[in-house]
Amino acid sequence: MKHDIHIIGGGLAGSEAAWQLAQRGVRVKLSEMRGAGHMTPAHQSDGLAELVCSNSFRSDDDEKNAVGLLHHEMRRMDSLVMRAGEVARVPAGSAMAVDRDVFSAEVEKALTQHPNITVVRELVDTLPQDGPVIVATGPLTAAALADSIGALTGADSLAFFDAIAPIVHRDSIDMSKAWIQSRWNKRTAASNEDGDYINCPMTKEQYLAFHQGLMDAEKGEFKEWEADTPYFDGCMPIEVMAERGVETLRYGPMKGVGLDNPYDTSEEHPQGKWPYAVVQLRQDNKLGTLWNMVGFQTKMKYGAQVELFRTIPGLENAEFARLGGMHRNTFINSPKLLDRQLRLRTASHIRFAGQMTGCEGYVESAAVGLLAGVMAATELAGENWEAPPRTSAMGALLSHITGDAEASSFQPMNVNFGLFPPLHKVPKKQRKEAYTSRAKEDFGGWLATLDGIPA
Repeated sequence: MKHDIHIIGGGLAGSEAAWQLAQRGVRVKLSEMRGAGHMTPAHQSDGLAELVCSNSFRSDDDEKNAVGLLHHEMRRMDSLVMRAGEVARVPAGSAMAVDRDVFSAEVEKALTQHPNITVVRELVDTLPQDGPVIVATGPLTAAALADSIGALTGADSLAFFDAIAPIVHRDSIDMSKAWIQSRWNKRTAASNEDGDYINCPMTKEQYLAFHQGLMDAEKGEFKEWEADTPYFDGCMPIEVMAERGVETLRYGPMKGVGLDNPYDTSEEHPQGKWPYAVVQLRQDNKLGTLWNMVGFQTKMKYGAQVELFRTIPGLENAEFARLGGMHRNTFINSPKLLDRQLRLRTASHIRFAGQMTGCEGYVESAAVGLLAGVMAATELAGENWEAPPRTSAMGALLSHITGDAEASSFQPMNVNFGLFPPLHKVPKKQRKEAYTSRAKEDFGGWLATLDGIPA
């Protein structure tokens, strides 16, 4: 079958994009290297949309949870991933978990039986020079194709250990114990009025206890296939730094010099009331709702992170939009390289979708694939594309990928309410419901403008 668009990668994003295009009458060629004598270190089969880690799509609560809201929006757009998920669903309380074999089989059956889709088992080594293309090869993109992408985007390398520091919701930080200040009060044209960092001070006793906590915490291990992947610049795990000596962190990311602690009433600091140690948080998005813990990339297990980081003064009740981590990943600097329609600025016939764009998680990957498919179908039909509202889960995720995030520090992100335009006037206890209520109303209005999709 002659195709109208070529999708490279048969994971969640590629499968969802293919479905959305085919349902709109577009003829799709879907290339997947598994099944053609090639395999990734993480996959176990050649099934389309294989889930390689957890079998959970996380919370299905669309009233108080951002990923549950994303489920809701995807269902309204006839998502194949959500369709197959319902068929393969297994008991998991308020979460949505699936039998991974049933799920993959359902996706594969839907795609291979669709008259507008041709699934080809082949390895694609280079990016096509012309014709509409969606690249959805995920975090384990084959080396030759990754090199081709790197050559086109100007990236030196796309495979590295990305340093993920924890991200905290701003309104969960206790500002009666923390304060805002830039070190030495240095300012730039982009600085906030009071300073660029939230500072959480530690006494000597608190620091020593924290250091010991880092030494004792349960850590994850690198997988065998990750062993030869180089660290990205400046991404040394905080617990590795701690192992180098008890004072190492105080002369690294936790140094207190140049910061005057307004809560220190002692008279013992002639050079200024510098804390013994400090944990700094830096604004992570333009809305100011998310702040990341500077230099706190880690391989500690998630439970250990929450327990230890909540011992930091000011973070006792911290709510984390994302916990820290370090793992092999392949993604592009989307805010710099992609336009608002996920097209490569230097080669507009190429779109990217899924984890390659810097979204994190099964559902987010599929959602970006869904959007890429609808965008491409709209373009092929000669129609104008209007992005979903930023107040919706899809719109917030798309905005983060294509412009809201800072390109210089861009890292993969799960969908969370910190990506949404804030509702400061709504009481905190009612805020999550307010986010979802606003999103559903705005998303429904947007859907009504798209041909062929029921509102």
